[in-house]
Amino acid sequence: MEIRLLTPSDADYYFHIRLEALKNNPEAFAVSYEEEKSQTAEKYKERFQAEGSFTFGAFDDDQLVGTITLVKETLYKLRHRANIFAMYVAQDRRGLGIGKKLLEAAINKARELDGVEQIHLTVVTTNLPAKRLYTSFGFETFSMEKKAMKLDEVYLDEEQMVLFIS
Repeated sequence: MEIRLLTPSDADYYFHIRLEALKNNPEAFAVSYEEEKSQTAEKYKERFQAEGSFTFGAFDDDQLVGTITLVKETLYKLRHRANIFAMYVAQDRRGLGIGKKLLEAAINKARELDGVEQIHLTVVTTNLPAKRLYTSFGFETFSMEKKAMKLDEVYLDEEQMVLFIS
């Protein structure tokens, strides 16, 4: 298993796993499969070069099987924060520690970034495996948003979590 930062040459692989994530776990992401499928991998080529944005991939035999994105805040009053987005591990690879390695890579990167003191993320309250993973790293819930998302006719609550790293 190799965990590394994704580059523009990984955009097609990322786009494929992103669509898989949105199809398999629509409740975990704000964007829908229907919205994303009309996009192209080109937008990820740009994103992988953007300053302050770091997307890590987990590769097993050259196949992208997991992802996580860390984005450093740029606004003056928020620059002490970074956010984790779009974490996903392929269904057939869950339970193997891939999510733990991806989260560890993102946290380590945040610690390297000048001025970052805390990492924020949001998780659907029913995603118990993700919540267990985040709390095992020291993330704490500081807020819950009721009915944060609505998937068809089902409302989903989200927890906002934070990890203080300095």
